[in-house]
Amino acid sequence: MAKDFQKEFVDFEKIIKKNNPHADINLIKKAYDFAELHHRGQKRNSGEDYFIHPIAVAINLSNMALDDQTICAGLMHDVLEDTDVSKEEMEKEFGKEITFLVDGVTKLKQIKFESKEEKQAENIRKMVLAMSNDVRVVLIKLADRLHNMRTLEYKTEEKQKQTARETIEIYVPLAHRLGIYTIKWELEDLCFRYLNPQEYYELAQMVHIKRREREAYINEIIETLDKALQSTKIDYEITGRPKSLYSIYKKMKRNDIEFDEIYDLTAVRVLVDTIADCYEVLGKVHSIWKPIPNRIKDYIGQPKPNGYKSLHTTVFGDDSKPFEVQIRTRKMHYECEYGIAAHWKYKENKTKSTEFDERLTFIRQILDWQKDGGKDINNKEFMEILKGDFFSREIYVYSPKGEIYNLPMNSCAIDFAYRVHTEVGNSCVGAKVNGKMVPISQKLHTGDVIEILTSKNSQGPSRDWLNIVQSNQAKSKIKQFFKKHSKEDNIEIGKELLDKEFKKHDSNYKKLIEDKFYDEVAGEFGFPTRDEMYASIGFGKTSVEQVIQKLIKKYKSENDTEVVEEKIDIPKTKAKSAYGSEIKVSDFDEDIEVKLAKCCNPVPGDKIIGYITKGNGISVHVRSCPNIVNLKTPERLIDVYWRNSRADKFPVRIEVITRDETGVLYQITKLMSSENVSIQAMNVRKNGDDEGLVDMTVQVLNIEELNDLLMKLKSLKQVENAYRVKI
Repeated sequence: MAKDFQKEFVDFEKIIKKNNPHADINLIKKAYDFAELHHRGQKRNSGEDYFIHPIAVAINLSNMALDDQTICAGLMHDVLEDTDVSKEEMEKEFGKEITFLVDGVTKLKQIKFESKEEKQAENIRKMVLAMSNDVRVVLIKLADRLHNMRTLEYKTEEKQKQTARETIEIYVPLAHRLGIYTIKWELEDLCFRYLNPQEYYELAQMVHIKRREREAYINEIIETLDKALQSTKIDYEITGRPKSLYSIYKKMKRNDIEFDEIYDLTAVRVLVDTIADCYEVLGKVHSIWKPIPNRIKDYIGQPKPNGYKSLHTTVFGDDSKPFEVQIRTRKMHYECEYGIAAHWKYKENKTKSTEFDERLTFIRQILDWQKDGGKDINNKEFMEILKGDFFSREIYVYSPKGEIYNLPMNSCAIDFAYRVHTEVGNSCVGAKVNGKMVPISQKLHTGDVIEILTSKNSQGPSRDWLNIVQSNQAKSKIKQFFKKHSKEDNIEIGKELLDKEFKKHDSNYKKLIEDKFYDEVAGEFGFPTRDEMYASIGFGKTSVEQVIQKLIKKYKSENDTEVVEEKIDIPKTKAKSAYGSEIKVSDFDEDIEVKLAKCCNPVPGDKIIGYITKGNGISVHVRSCPNIVNLKTPERLIDVYWRNSRADKFPVRIEVITRDETGVLYQITKLMSSENVSIQAMNVRKNGDDEGLVDMTVQVLNIEELNDLLMKLKSLKQVENAYRVKI
């Protein structure tokens, strides 16, 4: 039976007026009737009238205290996508502002895409860029996604997982970046439920069993703190806040602990009126319970980049169990719940708000990136940068002026330089961290103060930086720098890179490979001529290693060299290699034999993949290893991860190209000794260009130590180049 949506409007209007007594009900009713008319007859998967969904989205937006135009757009957010209404019709009825908001969340349907992934990427790109012009676009999309996730049980299991995966990868980070924690936490738990149902329900049951015990414990803490605060003049409110299931799950996984080892399942929260009250309450808490060192976080003095403000302290209770206390003003609490939406009134009233501007920092970064070459990249690279640079785990660092910047984990000074400005990155010649000179490849940590040293005489970035930087933005800007060089220069650079890459393999290959192979490989990469391929290699867009492998493969194929495929045989042995404890094999609880592949010698920090051999355990390769790239049996591949649980050193092959001068070996070995790098093997010879070639197998802790060593080798006057040999 169809709902009477005119009667439903009575309850809807009450919610709107409760959240905003001054709402333009006539405008909202017009949008309500318009959307209901055009969605009439449409049904959801549950069998209910479709219009219940736009109503729920509008209520979510109203609860965030958003303006009338946003609520109207929420009511009509699917009209352009799912009905015959055109943008011109909507604009005529509701104006440009509301129509822009609706169009910003409307999926593209006129364009045909090669795959679902391509379509998803383009739709998200459209939404993100619309968000750059008006943040309300993404607030509507978050409200839309929240209701869709709440009603996901009516979808197929495949669709549930697909939607949940997209939500956890895109919409949860968006909510976090915009500081809308009330939506972030609910979305996380809903995604957890559909992506890991067994673990979700097991954890929910364990939390339920401990509920009474936990509540009694927290009530004792609240009672003790209440007595201590009664003697003050502070107007306070104390509550217990249970942690979300997903946050508990993440903590268990991150720290590799069991549920029974987690004591702080609930945090105590104190709400007060002023910042001074916050610090007074903190003093009272520390006078009652002993604080745990390094677990006091002042996000009031130093707010997070998304605007989050609060005091956090973890203390030992009377029974030595740790628990967390969060202290914030009531205003901070409201802003924490609704993030940037809580500041919308400042924009509405056209008054200046520093806090609102700070909340927009994340969006401005995306807009700057878009202007600075981001519009020229393809959808795949766009999604990689979005997830890797804007949505990944991050660190917070500072400029000498105290400006805060967020960077992906494991970023270095070069990443920071490019985050500040493209030209700062291109002219970077050195860096100071916390007042001390450091290698520009050194990893940064939260709280570091970074000063970038630049020079007008800088020749620009080094190509080696592409192997050092962590952020995709920095990589993109470095590639753009080389792309701007003349095509002729890039062609010559590409040829030189091919020559040097051939030397890593066997210089005879270059003489054996016929000209026609170059044209064929260029065509396979989508280039009309081989010069276009050389140029692409020259500015760093095309991998020289992949080109070499295709050329060698064509030569071998021409000479009837075949690769014999084997049936998959999962190893049963429990023997471990010397480095087995350093590597975790996905989906295997038992110990299995793990070997580091000698063709590419992976070291911690490399992106790695496992290959199931026939009877000899799992061979671990660098993901870019040609033996993996050209593999004919991809079903043998398995995910592996570095544990980094020990301080083992790993063998890795490097090659140093030197000038033909006396004393060069002394300088190289002297450097190795000063860096405490052990040389396992060394071979010295000359190539056809009268250059010295020094092949070495050295031992390093990880990829960072290796990159640092290569940079220092290149700084020697007698050294022309130094690089890692991957096969």
